[in-house]
Amino acid sequence: MTTAQDITQLVDAVYSERARSGINPSSSGAASSAGYTTEQLSSVPEGANLGLGCGCPVPTAGLQKGEVVLDLGSGGGLDALLAADQVGPTGAVVGLDGSEDMIALARRNAKSKGLKPPHVAFARALLTEELPIESSAVDCVLSNCVLNLVPGEGKAAILKEIFRVLKPGGRIHLADVVAIREMPNNVKNDMSNYVNCISGAMPREEYQSLLEAAGFTEISLINLEKDLTACWPRPMQIEPQSSAGGNKSCCSAQQSDTGFSLDPNEFVSSYQISARRPREPAVPVSPTVLKNWWYAYPEVRSTPDAFTAEEVAAFIRDPTKTSKDFTVIDVRRNDHAGGHVRGSLQCPAQSFYDDAPGYFEKFKDSENVIFYCQSSNGRGPRCAGWYQDYLNSVGHTSSKAYVMAGGIKGWMSRFKGEEGLVDYD
Repeated sequence: MTTAQDITQLVDAVYSERARSGINPSSSGAASSAGYTTEQLSSVPEGANLGLGCGCPVPTAGLQKGEVVLDLGSGGGLDALLAADQVGPTGAVVGLDGSEDMIALARRNAKSKGLKPPHVAFARALLTEELPIESSAVDCVLSNCVLNLVPGEGKAAILKEIFRVLKPGGRIHLADVVAIREMPNNVKNDMSNYVNCISGAMPREEYQSLLEAAGFTEISLINLEKDLTACWPRPMQIEPQSSAGGNKSCCSAQQSDTGFSLDPNEFVSSYQISARRPREPAVPVSPTVLKNWWYAYPEVRSTPDAFTAEEVAAFIRDPTKTSKDFTVIDVRRNDHAGGHVRGSLQCPAQSFYDDAPGYFEKFKDSENVIFYCQSSNGRGPRCAGWYQDYLNSVGHTSSKAYVMAGGIKGWMSRFKGEEGLVDYD
């Protein structure tokens, strides 16, 4: 029996493989069939369009400057990047996807357009779990041929999550497939049909019912009557793989050159789906979108060693030591003025990852680059790890990242009042 977890893992494996394989000759034609214009496709990096949609939700969403947009199942970032153009620099767009490979691809595409958090951010999140988004934070939720891939009862749960993260009066604009007839078991139980957005589709009546149960009003489901064989000219084929012991494990996914073994138009149709969270009752609106700012960045791979406060103080007191021997970095943002390690440089954590190449040019000749925050339990170790990751990625071995144990709290408890060790703005 295939469980919801099995399906989620399968979808992740298949679409991760699709992200790694990149664009193909059919991507542009597939996107055009789904509804994207040549102008839209030329406005985003080529790698953003993987040809995986069944519609084009951005033009009908009525996005306005300054709005906050959430794209569920953001893939290579196509819809999120189009939305970013609509909401402008005063707005924000967050894309969520369950595939780390898709998130990495979308981040590269955003970077190539000069876009970065918090204006445009991509974070990994399973749509079968609570979204890493604050409540009442989003004006509009987009999604393109994704909710059908959420297994079983997860469909009702994700619609409730969408309702939670929307501001009062916020709206959803989805492109998704809807089942138009009962599927025989051989179609419904074929996992190739599932990952190709066929057998996970709901009937229109069930979709409407789940939207109503989640609390939405102004619900609209419009059959776009697109030719799905044109939207998906190269469906994904699942090939089970065997482990060393001979047991089948997960799969690999290859795109077919011969099309579907069945006509998807017989069983599903592309729909434009919209709905709204009621404006009443009014609730406080969250000023931030992601629950934690660092979700917008890759996970830290390195675990830097630590210097004690006394060891850092010894560097500062030693008149023979220069910036080639050590550099101290304060990654706090708003609390630097309240006291900091004398001579430390302020590099706020929230923008550190994006600015790491520039920091490398500044600090690459320093043997020991020492990071701290309030207690050196969060921002300090994270930035030190990112910096060491960057050093490793460029093969730079003459400099190393460290964490100052105890952070500024430990430093002030030990050295407060010592003019040579503590400074104030």
